[in-house]
Amino acid sequence: MNLLSHTLTSLEVSEMVGRAHDKVIRDIRNIITQIGDAKTGESYFIESTYTNSQNKELPSFNLTKKGCELFGTRMTGEKGTKFAVEYIERFNKMESQLSQPSNTKLLLQSALEQEERLEVVETDVKYLKNHMRINGPQEQRIGANARGKVMQCLGGIESAAYKEIGRKAFQQFWRDFKKYFEIPRYGELPKVRFEESLQFIQEWSPDTALRLEIKKLNGQQHLRLAE
Repeated sequence: MNLLSHTLTSLEVSEMVGRAHDKVIRDIRNIITQIGDAKTGESYFIESTYTNSQNKELPSFNLTKKGCELFGTRMTGEKGTKFAVEYIERFNKMESQLSQPSNTKLLLQSALEQEERLEVVETDVKYLKNHMRINGPQEQRIGANARGKVMQCLGGIESAAYKEIGRKAFQQFWRDFKKYFEIPRYGELPKVRFEESLQFIQEWSPDTALRLEIKKLNGQQHLRLAE
C-alpha cells in the first residue's frame, strides 16, 4: 500500500483546526524536534511541498494516522475533540475505500474469470473433438472399404479361399483394426482418426499364416480348373 495514499496533508489539517498553515508547519517541526529521531518522526510526519495560487512551491507535511493522533494531543478542549473526530472519520473512510477492490482490480478479476471460462470451453471442445465418434456414413464407408480389401486379399468372391476361410479372414481384419485403434468395435472410432482408418484398410494384409493358406486354397482351385 502507498503510504501517501493514507495520509492527510498539513493544508487539510490547517483547515480542519482553523489554524494558519505556517503555524501548523511550525507546530509539526517542533514535535519532530521533540521526538529527536528523524526516522521515527517520518512514521508520523512526511515532508512534502505544495504549489500555492502564485505558483510558488512551499513546504508542507503529510500526516499519517499516528501523526494526526500526536498532533491532536497538543490541542485541548472542544477544538481538540472536533479535530480528533474529524481525522478519525477521514481515516476510517480512507481505510474503507482501500479495503474495497478498485475498478481496475474488478476488471482484471473479471477478465481473468472470463479467460478461465474460455479455457474450460476450449478444453471441452477439444475433448469433444478428440472423442466424437464417426457418423453413420463414415461407418458405412469403413465397412465397405474393409469388405473390399479382405475380398481382394482372398482373391474375390468366386475364390476357394473366400468360400473356405472368408469368415476367418474377416475376423482377422477386424481384430487387427480394433487392436490398432484400441476400440471395442469399429463404430467407436474417434472421428479425428477417420482418414487414418481408411489408410489402415488400404495398407492391411493378412498375416503370413493366413496368406499361405489363401495361396494354397486358391492354388488348388486353379489346379482343379486346369484338369
